[in-house]
Order: sequence, then C-alpha cells, then structure tokens
Amino acid sequence: MHELGVVFKIIDDLEEVALENDLKKISSVTLSLGEVSTVIPEYLDDCWKWARQRSALLEEAELKIETIPAITYCSNCEQTYETVKYAKICPHCGSDQTWLIQGNEFLIKEIEVPDE
Repeated sequence: MHELGVVFKIIDDLEEVALENDLKKISSVTLSLGEVSTVIPEYLDDCWKWARQRSALLEEAELKIETIPAITYCSNCEQTYETVKYAKICPHCGSDQTWLIQGNEFLIKEIEVPDE
C-alpha cells in the first residue's frame, strides 16, 4: 500500500505551505486524483484519517477527493475516448496508436483554513 507514503508526502507539502503562509490549522484539503493514477481513493482516505492525527496542523482536516476522468487520444483517427472503458485500443478505429492525455494526475487542488 503506497497510499501511506503518498499521504506523508501530502502532509509534508501542506506543512511547507503552512509555514510559508503562517497557517496554524488547515480545515480541508482537496485533491485532484486521476482515474488511472494508481492511487486507491479508499485506501488514501483511510491513511489520511490515521496520519492527520499526528499533525497539529491537520488533526481536524477533511480530505476531499475529486476524480479526473482518464481520457486517451488516438493519433490514427485523432479522436479521444474513455480510457478505463476501452483501454489502449481505440474504439473508433481499432488502432493501438493511442496516448493517455489525462487521468494519471495527482495534485493538491485546494487548501481551506478555518475562519479566524
């Protein structure tokens, strides 16, 4: 389960942002998570709930996850399609000359702080 390592990296990044911006608490964190990013949202959430308790900055912080759909581009017919549904073979022309153009991202999208 690499999700715990991912959570520790997120926490490190959040602590750095908090230090740079003189934040004492973070109330929620929104992640943009690609549909084929290899991170399992349920595991990530479980690890978050455990790890946040070890940080005064994040002990009450909610984790919000927004899924970015995986989209693949076919260089043969120049169309896009749903990656998860059709994998590497283009459903429009049958070509395997395809490239993932979105859906493997993993980004901290938003940080909310409590009202003072």
